[in-house]
Amino acid sequence: MPDASLPLIVILAILPVSTVRAAGPPRVQSASPWSLETVEIDASLPKLGKQGRLRAIRRLLPLGKPEYQVLESAGDQTVKRQVIARYLSAEVQGAAIPASSVAITPANYRFRYRGSIKTGGTVVHAFLITPRKKREGLIKGEIWLDGETGAVVRQSGYLVKKPSIFVKRVDVTRETTLRDGIPTARVTHLSVDTRLVGRAELTVYERPGIEER
Repeated sequence: MPDASLPLIVILAILPVSTVRAAGPPRVQSASPWSLETVEIDASLPKLGKQGRLRAIRRLLPLGKPEYQVLESAGDQTVKRQVIARYLSAEVQGAAIPASSVAITPANYRFRYRGSIKTGGTVVHAFLITPRKKREGLIKGEIWLDGETGAVVRQSGYLVKKPSIFVKRVDVTRETTLRDGIPTARVTHLSVDTRLVGRAELTVYERPGIEER
């Protein structure tokens, strides 16, 4: 898999988000909800029948740069090197990119209110988001805001600008679980459709603190 098949652009498109206003065009500010968290990554190359897994502790250093302590690594070496390792490397590089360039704000996006949706016993407000410019790192899709807190609980869409000629499409979905308005878990699904090895898939589970096993 070429370097561009799991690019830095994927990370930019799904930067962590904090709470926003539920009324009017939402303003989503990039921010990491946890300075210390447990991260589990399941990755695969379905066309090749290869899978890999990583479990680690992530700490945020000054300026938001992440540092990983690997607790467990298993599966196919190709997946671990070419998919998981590139994801981690891209996230470290992404810490140096100005968040304002990819933040979900009126400066970068147009918003259209879809309506309210009842899910899991709560009400969310759905907005369609369309980038104002076809720029790297921006997605076209949808966000859901919690009806009580205004926090983003779901982001989904695809990158409007292909990061490489080797990549056909990048789809992203991130779901955040709230408890009393506080994020307690986050799951991110990435699907990168490449021209050389088919689809690369990642599922990233994040939880605050260190979970012992």
